[in-house]
Amino acid sequence: MRIMSVHADFIEVEVKKKAIEGAEEIKDKRKRYEEVLVVFVAVEEGDSKESAKLLAEESRKIAAQLHTDQILLYPLVHLTSNPAPPSLAKEMLLEAEKLLSSEFKVDHAPFGWYKSYTIRCKGHPLSELSREFKAGTQQREFVPESLQKESAVKSSFYVMESSGTIVPVEEYQFKNDKFRFFVDYEIKKSRVYEKEPPHIKLMRAQQLIDYEPGSDPGNFRFLPKGRLMKKLLEQRISDICVQYGALEVETPIMYDFEHPALKKYLNRFPARQYIVLSDKKKLFLRFAACFGQFLIAHDMTISYKHLPLKLFELTRYSFRREQSGELAGLKRLRAFTMPDMHTLVSDFEMAKKEFERQYELCLEWNRDLGIETEIAFRVQEDFFNENKEWYVSLVKKAGRPVLFEIFKERYAYFITKFEFNFVDCMHKASALSTVQIDVENAETYDISYVDEEGRRKRPLILHASISGSLERVLYALLEREAERIAKGQKASWPLWLSPTQVRILPLSNQFLEEAKALCDYLTSSKIRADIDDRDETLSKKVREAEKEWVPYVVVIGEREAKEGTLSVNVRGEGRVKMKREELAEEIKKRTDGYPYFPLSLPLFLSKRPLIA
Repeated sequence: MRIMSVHADFIEVEVKKKAIEGAEEIKDKRKRYEEVLVVFVAVEEGDSKESAKLLAEESRKIAAQLHTDQILLYPLVHLTSNPAPPSLAKEMLLEAEKLLSSEFKVDHAPFGWYKSYTIRCKGHPLSELSREFKAGTQQREFVPESLQKESAVKSSFYVMESSGTIVPVEEYQFKNDKFRFFVDYEIKKSRVYEKEPPHIKLMRAQQLIDYEPGSDPGNFRFLPKGRLMKKLLEQRISDICVQYGALEVETPIMYDFEHPALKKYLNRFPARQYIVLSDKKKLFLRFAACFGQFLIAHDMTISYKHLPLKLFELTRYSFRREQSGELAGLKRLRAFTMPDMHTLVSDFEMAKKEFERQYELCLEWNRDLGIETEIAFRVQEDFFNENKEWYVSLVKKAGRPVLFEIFKERYAYFITKFEFNFVDCMHKASALSTVQIDVENAETYDISYVDEEGRRKRPLILHASISGSLERVLYALLEREAERIAKGQKASWPLWLSPTQVRILPLSNQFLEEAKALCDYLTSSKIRADIDDRDETLSKKVREAEKEWVPYVVVIGEREAKEGTLSVNVRGEGRVKMKREELAEEIKKRTDGYPYFPLSLPLFLSKRPLIA
């Protein structure tokens, strides 16, 4: 038996026509269920009454976690390629309904009919689950304890102004639409997109990133231009963390599921994992660099003189088995690159100081990329009350209203954290930069330092990703440009990230030598330049450079070859005349301090393979 459960705001079912002989009799052709757990069920060959009991038991457990008293069992044969005969399937469905009826308002969708349905999934971490029961055994998805607690935790939401005034969200007078959309998203947690986010079309049109049909959904192939952009972001954030004083390390991507410290942490981190079997050992793929860095810290001899001690790794990759209904291009995927830093500190005063500095780094990172974000703090109530003035000072640094989620009971290892969130044109939010103060894992991993008096003490640990996952950074940049395009504006990249910074267009093959000389000069100055030598009209070449968002387009004809002055079209500014030295100097000035890598594509566009 296979099931898929959906916690729904509503489902509306309409009967169309009979699908099989012996379809059950029905009274209502259309029914609507509100605040309901919908359990889609496929009964398979070999199922028995034991399977019906497992179906009822699992439905009961899920409903209890979700605090719902209404269940709809929905027969869906398409969940399996090995269906049981209809008579057995109907028997199993009705048996499970009978077992649940004493505790829940339970119903089943009409059996043996073609049906249409409209459903709205709630989109929280437990809103979509799948299960499989086989031959008397039950295969269960591992759901961490903290993920179960997170969906049930009692939280209150407030808005704090930069003045320090704090009010419940229901009393707040919103002045900014994006902040209002963000707050609404955080409270309702509706993660599922009703249509494809625009960044997906853009990332494919720009030939940056595409789906990988040969892999698990939520994994992507990065094409040369996309790989270059990601590599530049990787280097930039690595430089920031190392300059901040972090020790760069590299750790495994796979860990022992039964390791005592790791297993405890698995249950305290609200994310689903990939499980891997090797011989008789069960392993899991890491979802962050915490495991490796904590095990390194455990083996270190640390003095109070070493604190704050920072460890950093660019995790390529981290894995989270996000639910299929929540996957949405680069916004939410299953394998991602996470710049992950952990800071060991002696006490809360040092923790707050580092937390604040990392908060400032996050502000600087997003401002530098031009990404507008909305900020949320999540904090345990007692800690907030003890440190309210400190939070006011942090909100003042942002200079805009900030959302606070205040929870009574700690459901995970952190006592407070912040997130910088990007809100896209579909009003969905994604966490980018984040820092957390961890009050548990020094004990879990037996990490200690020696204080001034020679005593061993447990540090606090800050978890930080100054950028958030780099795939999400690209998502935010693409979504931002999608909004600009929708407003009739020209899309563009930050110049240091642009795959091609200068496109050279010779008017004919007669000027290829001059074009090549200019390209060599720019390349020697660490500027990414290429040449459109294809047998196309100049207007078409210009249009295609526009479509690729190339920031500088240089046309070389007889006048440019004789005079040595370039005709340069600067994106968003228009055509100007300049010497090649002036062009190079302008680009170098605008990209000073940023990393550089060459583009791994042929110099001449005629030599580049077509990518579907």
